Amino acid sequence: MQVLAAKALIDVPWKNGGGITRNIAKGLLGTQAVWTVSRADVAQNGPFSDFAGMRRILTVVSGGGMKLTGPNLSLDASLWRPVIFDGGIAIESHLTAGPLTDLNLMFDPTLCEGVVTVHKEASQHAIQTPEHGIVILHGLAGAPKIDGTALGVSDTAFVTATNAVVDLARGDALFEICLSYMDQSAAIKLAIADR
Repeated sequence: MQVLAAKALIDVPWKNGGGITRNIAKGLLGTQAVWTVSRADVAQNGPFSDFAGMRRILTVVSGGGMKLTGPNLSLDASLWRPVIFDGGIAIESHLTAGPLTDLNLMFDPTLCEGVVTVHKEASQHAIQTPEHGIVILHGLAGAPKIDGTALGVSDTAFVTATNAVVDLARGDALFEICLSYMDQSAAIKLAIADR
């Protein structure tokens, strides 16, 4: 298991000045990004960038919520509730309660499948890592433990071992991303942002 500390993330301003992005990791097939995970601080209303060919799962991890609107689309993105949509749709975001931070998973559905789950109840469970793929865990609150290692808020763990055990105490919360690769994309390599 590898852990990326929140303090290692680098702020990258948006071109339109509407916020800040912090890249966490990506899966590369050669030079092609098959999936990406990042955090974004959203400071104002505005358009989303075009990521045609990608599925996008967005989860507000702190701050207020926002309304996402587009052609035949209206989604309410609220705290710790993932929303999924086509990355190529022209989306406008409207903040509903001030600035926020969200976690974004974008993936090419022809090469992998992405599923996100929020764990927020005191519990212990084993992570089921796909035969071809990876599980990414992101701290939301408290100090959840993975195989005894505490994960701080906004820290990210990359799990490839089978049956890693996650322990959540009362007040802990964790974001789980499971990426399963198609057979032809088993050669996808993990690229962590600060390395």
